[in-house]
Amino acid sequence: MDNKVLIKLYVPYLDSTFDIFIPVNEVIWKVTSLIYSGSCQLAGVASQNANKMIFVNSSTNEIYSPNVTIFDSNIRNGTELVLLFSK
Repeated sequence: MDNKVLIKLYVPYLDSTFDIFIPVNEVIWKVTSLIYSGSCQLAGVASQNANKMIFVNSSTNEIYSPNVTIFDSNIRNGTELVLLFSK
C-alpha cells in the first residue's frame, strides 16, 4: 500500500481515537473534512463545519497547512495526529 499511510488519530470533540489509512495524494483539507464527517457519523454526533478542521502532530505540535498534500508533509506510517477545530 504505497499510496496510503496508517495514522493514529485522536478527535477530542468526540473523545475518540481511530487508526485510519489516508491517501498520500490528497490535500490535507480534504482528508480532514472527510475524516471528521465520517467519525461524527460513526459516533452518532451531528457534525459542525468540517471546513474548519486542522491536523496537529501530537509529538511535535506542528500544525499542518490545509493546502499541502499528505505526501509533501511529514505525515508517515505511525504518525499520531489530533483533529481540532480552527478559528
